[in-house]
Amino acid sequence: MALTPSQEIDKFIKELTDSRGKWIAKFRELILKTAPEVIEEWKWGVPVWAYKGNVVASGVFKDHVKLNFFKGASLKDPKKLFNAGLEAKATRAIDIGENDKVDEKDLKELIRAAVDFNSKK
Repeated sequence: MALTPSQEIDKFIKELTDSRGKWIAKFRELILKTAPEVIEEWKWGVPVWAYKGNVVASGVFKDHVKLNFFKGASLKDPKKLFNAGLEAKATRAIDIGENDKVDEKDLKELIRAAVDFNSKK
């Protein structure tokens, strides 16, 4: 029996026994609290949160987690959270290493802006 997207994400987090799993779990919690209208999807082997289109995906790399905002180039980023993929046409990303700090309030504002952007399409 196939797993639901939420079950796939649970499994993904559980299998990441280091800081990357904690980051993905934290980010998931933040996005679901900030934008309860989003749905969880499992695409390209990674968690994706969507509302009227893809909003953000979370990938893992050897030493960091990447939060990839699909329409990031169209979002205001006054706190300069985006630190990766800055040359991309549409997307912007935040790379987070094990000991990095991310202001939750700022991240929530960015999540909300991304969901609102998709709502206006």
